[in-house]
Amino acid sequence: MIDYDNLVLLLQVPEIPNLRFRRYRGEIDLPSIVEVFNACKSFDGLEQSITVEDVKRYLYQLIPEEQTERITICEIDGEIIAFSFIYWEVKASGDWVYNLSGYLIPEWRDKGIGKVMLRYCEEQLRGFADRHPIDVPKYFQRVVPESQSDLSQLLIKEGYQIIRYHYSMVRPIQLPLPDAPMPQGLQVRSVDEKDYRNVWDANQEAFAENWWHNSVNEMDYEYWKSSPWFNPHLWKVAWDGNQVAGMVLNYINANENLEYNRKRGYTEEICVRKAWRKRGLARSLLAQSIHMFKEMGFEETALGVDAGNESGALRLYKSVGYEVAHRSLTYRKPLR
Repeated sequence: MIDYDNLVLLLQVPEIPNLRFRRYRGEIDLPSIVEVFNACKSFDGLEQSITVEDVKRYLYQLIPEEQTERITICEIDGEIIAFSFIYWEVKASGDWVYNLSGYLIPEWRDKGIGKVMLRYCEEQLRGFADRHPIDVPKYFQRVVPESQSDLSQLLIKEGYQIIRYHYSMVRPIQLPLPDAPMPQGLQVRSVDEKDYRNVWDANQEAFAENWWHNSVNEMDYEYWKSSPWFNPHLWKVAWDGNQVAGMVLNYINANENLEYNRKRGYTEEICVRKAWRKRGLARSLLAQSIHMFKEMGFEETALGVDAGNESGALRLYKSVGYEVAHRSLTYRKPLR
């Protein structure tokens, strides 16, 4: 049955029988959205394990309001074959970044569906951008796995340019660890609930100058604490008295380990505040994190890094044994 109330009309739609676009209808669509993602991930070289609850939580964080207007569903004969969603971020630099994301199952690619959905997302985002401040830089943005060459080619044809590379890096746990003593006067100690806000504030301060860093609010803090990968018992946080000097906020993705039959721990959110930099603290906390996972019986650790990070993060990670496993490309074009 056709859902006429939620139909969306797109321009220059390819002539495919029973192809329709509609608005998101709420949680009833989530299982099909997960199925579309699962149909895409191995084809696109993605190693992620997501559940309906993960998607619900992720979309709510990105799109707390107006979900029906900002999520578009593509169907053929009533079966969902693609979805897209849009959201925006205000960067600490003052830039407004308008993100387009979504997935189209492989057998329906190269038929013009992706192009019309991309253009529709841009049209939607222009409408939202008109309500936002005028005299600020505004950009469309799409992050693409390097293996997804078809989408990269489409973006280039539509006027996008690569502006950044992101690496997913992995380290076998059995590699020898470098000597990485703690800087004098600092200590690592367990984190209690009363410390969460100090850790959050220190993290935001340490990353404030990174190009990808967003302006944050209280909702972001609450979302951070509610994450399934919020594992304070695994963190390595360095303290100078009662001040947070630096951290590695380790976590485990149990569903991912089960699906891919691996024992991986993530060494993420690696940062040091300015007053404690250039003393080897990040290296020491990272080495301690890897050693912890080794003692827990894990076989590898992993992290993500912005390849253009000016702090030398990529160089640090390579020096302790991490190697690039996957690359992603960030594309942008000015929003006019």
